[in-house]
Amino acid sequence: MYNETVMDHFHNPRNVGELDDPDGVGEVGNPVCGDVMRIEIKVKDDRIEDIKFRTFGCGAAIATSSMVTEMVKGKTLEEALAVSNRMVAQALGGLPKQKMHCSNLAADALHKAIEDYRRRLGRPAQGEAAEEDGGERPAAGEDGDPCPGCCGKIGRELTALPRSSG
Repeated sequence: MYNETVMDHFHNPRNVGELDDPDGVGEVGNPVCGDVMRIEIKVKDDRIEDIKFRTFGCGAAIATSSMVTEMVKGKTLEEALAVSNRMVAQALGGLPKQKMHCSNLAADALHKAIEDYRRRLGRPAQGEAAEEDGGERPAAGEDGDPCPGCCGKIGRELTALPRSSG
C-alpha cells in the first residue's frame, strides 16, 4: 500500500518534537479519522529557520508531517505558503487516494503556523495557501471507512508526542 519513501518517513520521521519559544504554531485535525497535527516554526529574515512537528495519526499522517518539514526548512515564507497537499504527496512518491487527506492536513498545519507567525507580528496574511486540488478535502473512503488503509501494512500504529514538561 505504501512506497519506500512513505515508510521511511513513517519509521524515521524528521524534525519530530517541539521548539523552545516557537514564532508560529499551526494545529489541525480531522474529526473523522482522528488525525491531529501540530507544526511549530522559527523564522529568521522571513525564512523558516527551524521547524518541528508532533502528530497523532496513522502512518501516512506521520510521513506527510515529516516530509512537509523537510520541504520547507530554509525556504522563505512565501515559498512555504506555495506548498500544496499534492506537492507533499508527490514528494513522498504518492499516497493512496484515501490517504490524501493526510497531505491536506500537513500543508494546512504549515500554512496555519505561518499565519500565526504573521498574526503575532501584526502583519496581515500574505498570499493564500496553495490549493492544487480544487479545494477537495477527502475525509472518508468510498465505503464510509473514515480512514481506510490505516489497518493495512502499517497497522493502527499511532504516534502521540506529548508536550515536554521543560
